[in-house]
Amino acid sequence: MIFVSRNKVAGIGRWLPGLVISAIAILLLIRFSNWQGVIEVLTLMDLNWFVTAIIFYLLGVLMRTFSWRTLLQNKASYGRVFLTLNEGYLLNNIFPFRLGELGRAVLLSQATGLSAFFVLSTIIIERAYDVAIAAGLLLATLPFVLGLDAGQTIASLVMVLVSLVLVSLFLLARYRQRLIIKLEAYGETRPLFRKRFLRRVESLLDGLGALSRVDQFLLSVFYILVAWFFGSVQIYFLTLSLGIAVEFWWIGFIVGVISLGIALPSAPAGLGIYEVAMVGAFSLLGVPTSQALAVALVAHFIHITITGFIGVYAIFQDGETLTGIYLRLKNVSPVGID
Repeated sequence: MIFVSRNKVAGIGRWLPGLVISAIAILLLIRFSNWQGVIEVLTLMDLNWFVTAIIFYLLGVLMRTFSWRTLLQNKASYGRVFLTLNEGYLLNNIFPFRLGELGRAVLLSQATGLSAFFVLSTIIIERAYDVAIAAGLLLATLPFVLGLDAGQTIASLVMVLVSLVLVSLFLLARYRQRLIIKLEAYGETRPLFRKRFLRRVESLLDGLGALSRVDQFLLSVFYILVAWFFGSVQIYFLTLSLGIAVEFWWIGFIVGVISLGIALPSAPAGLGIYEVAMVGAFSLLGVPTSQALAVALVAHFIHITITGFIGVYAIFQDGETLTGIYLRLKNVSPVGID
């Protein structure tokens, strides 16, 4: 009985930081936002631009499907990858700790017979792409936001740096076997390293195998870049639908801030954090809070609603339940899955 109680307390302790951060973000929005202004902005929405934004959102998800399937070395069908991707989004929108990423690995493995760790490794690569692109967008556009004279030079250097990061991932994948051999030799005389770190490092390096072919690497990067572009176009059209005049390059800064902002611990779906990140980014560009919050609410609603419908359909088709998936995932260690 004491063991069960301690587990419950530990579980609450893991949830608590994210819930507190999201609660603070939501309270800030409630306290400092002009909600009447937000409602007025929403009532003026141009439905033509709104529908166009939804189309580009779906195109972005489609490009992510293509990128992930390429990383999977085309070992799963487009339809299966698309449905599993949205199942993962749905799980992230409902459960804490980004369990949707682990859920994607387990569900796709179950549906295709692929190794769950192989699938998880491709998700890790996809996330590495996202972090590199988000950081690149933020660092490349920040000098322009701050009005620095060297903005163009800094932006160019950042783009070179992001390219180097991606190329480094490819080279690491290409020569991973040589590195594994050296690490094993190093671990022969260092038991602590061998026991605690070697297996995890080897697992990560094995997972980079999807990048060892030049064509797969370049194609996966191309698709993910197009997905980010379509996502940016979606936000741009949302601003137009709400009557907000922005420069297109602003969207790169905004998307970069949001992507890094929602990496913080938060409630499921990044509630509160997503909105605060977008409002903060827009505010630095001189956009009124009421307009910025309207865009954030609509963009977040589109993501949760569309992935929710597709994800629920996919889970139903797989004969799964949300409760059953959660119970299977909450105690799974990414390192320990087969």
